[in-house]
Amino acid sequence: LLLHLNITMSSSAFASLPAILHPKEEDIQMMLSAGVHTGTRNSDSGMGDYIWRRRKDGLHILNIGKTWEKIMLAARVIVAIENPEDVVAISARPWGMRAVLKFAHYTGAQSIAGRFTPGTFTNQITKQFREPRILIVTDPRTDSQAVRESSYVNIPVIAFCDSDSPLQHVDIAIPANNKGKHSIGLIYWLLAREILRLRGSVSRATDWDVPVDLFFHRDIEELKKTEEEQAAKMEEAATPAAVYDEVVPDAAAAFGADVPAPGVVAGAEPVAVAAGQEWVAAGADTPAVAAAEQW
Repeated sequence: LLLHLNITMSSSAFASLPAILHPKEEDIQMMLSAGVHTGTRNSDSGMGDYIWRRRKDGLHILNIGKTWEKIMLAARVIVAIENPEDVVAISARPWGMRAVLKFAHYTGAQSIAGRFTPGTFTNQITKQFREPRILIVTDPRTDSQAVRESSYVNIPVIAFCDSDSPLQHVDIAIPANNKGKHSIGLIYWLLAREILRLRGSVSRATDWDVPVDLFFHRDIEELKKTEEEQAAKMEEAATPAAVYDEVVPDAAAAFGADVPAPGVVAGAEPVAVAAGQEWVAAGADTPAVAAAEQW
């Protein structure tokens, strides 16, 4: 990786780009850590120019310098379109759905996350009929239906292509790992950042305030775990601590207080006895008196 980084950061690797479009060392390190350069064991004949070397285990390593050049080229092509809504980003792969939605949100483009309905670009009767001017595809193999329909209506295609991706009907191929969630999210993040920089919305002197983590796919199980952990922390913070400063009653005052008679609730008002019932109650034989007389 260090050798690849040194070769990529050399001045000759980006001779075709203006100096302002050259990547920083942080950008190349992010691409390496996200696995953008990792290809597959198979390779397509059209991707031979974008493959740097092959490892001993059989995996192909993509040229990150070519990846960066194609990202800059794709961003300049997208910015040339006046209406941002004429750009459509598609991802049928689950790892790229969140990245496509975030890309569309920050750049003003349209997105199709999930299954692509056949006839979206060719059948005007369908409710989801669209006429984009450019198409961004996460995987030309998974999104082959969209790529095929774009060729029918002359829509240019920008695609993230792995070492084994077909390049038929693809106009701008961005060599990258399109099977990892971190790689897909990072490429969409870099592309959106460069588009905003070319439009003047984001300055090149400062970092983009949108973290790249927002473009990464997140599993539902992971979201549930994080929500449960946050809820547990909130409950722990909300439960009050034990208080020991309560007022203790005076022992002397409690000793001198009147003790209520048996059967009488403390603090209850005395019940008035009706006239004529007092002598009956006084003369009534209680079980204890009856037992004493019998003895």
